[in-house]
Amino acid sequence: MLTKLSVRQLMAVAFIAVYAIVLSLSYTNAAYLALLVLVLPLHVIYFRNIRQPKHSILRNYPLLGYLRYFFESIRPELRQYFFESDLDGKPFSRRQRSIVYQRAKNVRQTVPFGMQANSQENGFEWIAHTMFPVHVKAEDLRVTVGSKRCAQPYSASIYNISAMSYGSLSKTAVTALSAGAKLGGFAHNTGEGGVSPFHIEGGGDLIWQIGTGYFGCRDSKGNFSETLFEEQAAHPHIKMVEIKLSQGAKPGHGGILPAAKNTPEIAAIRKVEPFTTVASPPAHSAFSDQFTMLLFIEKLRILSKGKPVGIKLCIGNKQEFERLCQEMMHNQIFPDFITIDGAEGGTGAAPLEFTDSLGMPLYDALAFVQDMLIKYKLRDEIKVIAAGKIITGVDIIKAISLGADICYSARGMMFALGCIQALQCDSGRCPVGIATQDENLYKGLDVADKRVRVANFHGNTIKSTIEVMEACGFDGINSITPDKIFRRVESGKTLSFKDIYFTPSEPGSILTKEHQFILN
Repeated sequence: MLTKLSVRQLMAVAFIAVYAIVLSLSYTNAAYLALLVLVLPLHVIYFRNIRQPKHSILRNYPLLGYLRYFFESIRPELRQYFFESDLDGKPFSRRQRSIVYQRAKNVRQTVPFGMQANSQENGFEWIAHTMFPVHVKAEDLRVTVGSKRCAQPYSASIYNISAMSYGSLSKTAVTALSAGAKLGGFAHNTGEGGVSPFHIEGGGDLIWQIGTGYFGCRDSKGNFSETLFEEQAAHPHIKMVEIKLSQGAKPGHGGILPAAKNTPEIAAIRKVEPFTTVASPPAHSAFSDQFTMLLFIEKLRILSKGKPVGIKLCIGNKQEFERLCQEMMHNQIFPDFITIDGAEGGTGAAPLEFTDSLGMPLYDALAFVQDMLIKYKLRDEIKVIAAGKIITGVDIIKAISLGADICYSARGMMFALGCIQALQCDSGRCPVGIATQDENLYKGLDVADKRVRVANFHGNTIKSTIEVMEACGFDGINSITPDKIFRRVESGKTLSFKDIYFTPSEPGSILTKEHQFILN
């Protein structure tokens, strides 16, 4: 039936019909013969594009897609008058997007004619290099995650795929990300939507994220199920478990899975009833405070047979985090890792007020967490993962200088898949087939091609990280320090990251007397 044909199939039928009509008319009228000469190349272009695997835009829009490439190709000297410059564009500039595309395609990664940023503007940042560069090995840029309470520690790359759920992303996008992680030897966070068959199909190492909805390990009432968790956590692809408390794009706000998107396939993955609206509450039901959360962490570590278990949060109330540190120190129960999501983190859809006004920015949060973990003698047991607009080697180095051991990237990996920052993530009409469940669109994303691009982007980003480290004299991750990174804060004044983010504060705890009394 025609109603079951895809848009591309209908367009193909239309093209064939038009060609047949013009061909038949051309025998009696020379004008139609001229039209045939024009139509035939369009047919060739159309059918070539729907069969090629490299460009999702052209697979989904075989002719109109060229308009995008035309505008992209306009020379800088013209674009600066009529379109955005290389340094414009939000949340990622054209320059940032371009470097990801280049690294994903494994093509030229240089820029011509010098710096475009104004080095005299407030906010300009730079790293001090050395006269005597050093040598860094790629194998040195891996970090072992797992405290003394962990039986199955995991050796992680310093750069991994951040949390993005199946449902938010298409099945082809998830499969390509997981397969890219396998090719490149790094990890893929599942997002709170559960472990899908497409995560497994890709074959990459997985970090299973569990949110307030407990998708994949919930009973019929939406409460945490030990049995389902134990069954899922035993899967060999799952290397770590991450408990999501909050995310930077919308801290303290639960997500909603609309009934229309809750297909039988997604419902089976998430352990919910299909075609029902499922709301994830803002808070967890399995614990209610710092101490009970630590008990829950220990429970998951036991149920998973000793796999690393951590938490993810966007820092808000500093007193709450310090109280958590005191509870960890007092009870000697701690997560194997803490993921810090900066307020600049992204999501497919979030309320404006939450995106723009809630949560601590990544750099401030990393420095604060670093101070707290050192203060309470927990730093050796807990690894810190950073997330929030980290797409280049310099981004990684800045995060590590402030306390991160490992970094996540979500939107960088989406760019590697072919994302063009169309800002249609919440519409279900992503033109490149990444953030959509529309089969006509996600089939345009070729897994075999995009998995290689994801692996290329990771590998070239690690390579650039090594090159910057060598130029700056950082012979290992532990040698990256904030006193070598600088920011112009005002005209004629530059401060190091150490001075900006680690300024000594007044002695004593930031906890209220009430909290101190409770802990004592």
